Amino acid sequence: MNANSLFRALLFAALLSAPSLLAQRLSVSLDGTWEVEESVGADDMPRDFRHTVPVPALTHSATPAFANVDAFDIRGSVQNQINFGRLPKNTPVPDFGVSRQERNYFWYARRFQVPARKQVAMLKVGKAQFGTAAWLNGRKIGEHLGCFTAGYFDLTEAMNWSGENSLVIRIGAHPGVVPRDIPTGTDYEKYQWTPGIYDSVSLALSDNPVIETLQVAPNIKDGSILVETVVRNHGAQPVECRLAHQIAAWKDGRSAGASKPRKVVIQPGQTHTFRDTIQIKNARLWSPEDPFLHVLETRTGGDSLKTRFGLREFRFDTATKRAYLNGRVYFLRGSNITLHRFFEDPHSGTLPWQEAWTRQLLVEIPKKMHWNSFRFCIGPVPEKWFDLADEAGLLIQNEYFIWTGRSDWQKEWSETSLVREYSEFMRDHWNHPSMALWDAANETVAPILGETVIPAVRKLDLSNRPWENGYNVPSGPDDPVEDHPYLFSNPKFQMTALETMTGAKSDNSGHPTGHAAFVNEYGWLWLNRDGSPCLLTEKLYGNQLGPNATSEQRLSLNAYLLGGLTEFWRAHRNFAGVLHFVYLTYNKPEGYTSDHWRDVEKLELDPGFSDYVGEAFKPLGVYVNFWQPTLKAATERRYPVMLVNDYDRTVKGRLALAFENADRKITATREVPFTLEPLGQITLGLPLTAPQAPGDYILKATALPENGPATESTISRRKLKVE
Repeated sequence: MNANSLFRALLFAALLSAPSLLAQRLSVSLDGTWEVEESVGADDMPRDFRHTVPVPALTHSATPAFANVDAFDIRGSVQNQINFGRLPKNTPVPDFGVSRQERNYFWYARRFQVPARKQVAMLKVGKAQFGTAAWLNGRKIGEHLGCFTAGYFDLTEAMNWSGENSLVIRIGAHPGVVPRDIPTGTDYEKYQWTPGIYDSVSLALSDNPVIETLQVAPNIKDGSILVETVVRNHGAQPVECRLAHQIAAWKDGRSAGASKPRKVVIQPGQTHTFRDTIQIKNARLWSPEDPFLHVLETRTGGDSLKTRFGLREFRFDTATKRAYLNGRVYFLRGSNITLHRFFEDPHSGTLPWQEAWTRQLLVEIPKKMHWNSFRFCIGPVPEKWFDLADEAGLLIQNEYFIWTGRSDWQKEWSETSLVREYSEFMRDHWNHPSMALWDAANETVAPILGETVIPAVRKLDLSNRPWENGYNVPSGPDDPVEDHPYLFSNPKFQMTALETMTGAKSDNSGHPTGHAAFVNEYGWLWLNRDGSPCLLTEKLYGNQLGPNATSEQRLSLNAYLLGGLTEFWRAHRNFAGVLHFVYLTYNKPEGYTSDHWRDVEKLELDPGFSDYVGEAFKPLGVYVNFWQPTLKAATERRYPVMLVNDYDRTVKGRLALAFENADRKITATREVPFTLEPLGQITLGLPLTAPQAPGDYILKATALPENGPATESTISRRKLKVE
């Protein structure tokens, strides 16, 4: 430790030893079992509560259950059901939505005591829909209309510091009670709109001055962080703020740096914004391969806060059309989670808030599938999910809940409300290293987003993360574009067409082709978990397998085709990333899409999906560019095999091509050496003679690495008949 660092550490310790600086924030979790009741009127607070409900969770988990708890039809959903013949053509389409329940509000109530008296008490409701209002001890505290962001309420004046407190939170029972200029979700493939306090509720007790917001922006070039701290004096008298920061490694607590303490007097009701640059000792970068986390402890003299962060930089580059993590090209591999669709799954219950279930969902299984990224699609997740993504090493594309190609929705959203919504959306997530890419909307043409909203809020993110802008043109010069090449949306599509396709961007969104692009939806092969077709794929499986196909045959074909498409999109290297759709969503007979769980409660994937798609996502990728269903016996031909290397180190090994019969015996084989440069791609042509005996075969290409970062083989398989 040099003299300057030693001086700062000693000064920080001396300041903390001062009595006035020992004050710490007291955090009180209010998660648990709450009472809940319903009403029609917004002012009809119940006197008696006859139901209980877990928080965080959704109101459909109340005991005893409420009838029709999530019965609401948005305009797009009604129109969609008419289009698919599920509703008569003369069904009235509502202007916004129509409620099919007799209530408008739910009231949540619980009692609590505080451990000590402080000068300020702030309530945080992590996320609740639809709209939030709070009362403490019979006194209304305030309202927060946002459905996808945290609401904060100052309880100080109404707090009973020495006894029991009664807290009541009112939420809307459906989107219809929220003002029309506040987005409540526009997913027209959803059927149910379930209310609930679906993120944690907590109480922060502090003395002045209080830390209002804090943002950590890493600088990987010099191993430092920029810390922006907004501090507020809630009191009636001026107060001196003595701001100090200290950094430590998250797991072992080793000291990693400190700021020079600062002093300023803050007047009553005023805020002060500090910016400090802090050097990190022995800086270690965060990545999916090494998700190393630090903790920043901040003190003001009256308040304290611990903020976890990772030292990393993520961006896209238009010139190279690539994504970059920590200054190096990085290919995204992953999937999508549509949590708000899963909310209406019959098996969802309280699963999204169970620690063991979410950890297996976000940590254990993605590693087995060789995924390094997710899109949280059309609906936000609880904050705990980002904590797990930080620890697991996942790069998250975080999408705000707007999905519509209809321009008339835009007329209901004001610029003011959208800027406020997106600002809060960013504030809630900007300290997570897993939070890699802001996503304004899904498949949406809304010029207001790129022309007004994104430019207004982008500057709030001191890390300057990229933005993805739906089906609008990119807002920034290096912002990426999404592509959704749903080849099987044509139910007559055949995989043989891939042999002459280049894997180029489909331009289905009308985006300029010059920007970096990534595929974050593809397939159009959805099956329900029992193997029955979804609404969007009924014709497809009839064309592929005939009318008498079994569920097992459909599930097998689904896995086989998805694996092949994944190999194809990765092999041609036209995209900065490939993300499959969809890992978690609803499963219901009338569903438009579904996922691949055999048992979603036990988190058991369909074995075929795990096999074929898991193989296709390995960093050492293999793709046999051959899809002919039949071969003539004993004929020789050259088979093109494409290999890609997602590692930033050279991979060397052998590529084996073989025919395998129904008894898994190798009948013909050919082998060649290969060398794959870091992040490289090659195509090898291997001649091979088809078997003489007719029957069912698998043409299998196997990349066998012998040195380099890859430690396991990768296979690509094609099913065919020899005639």
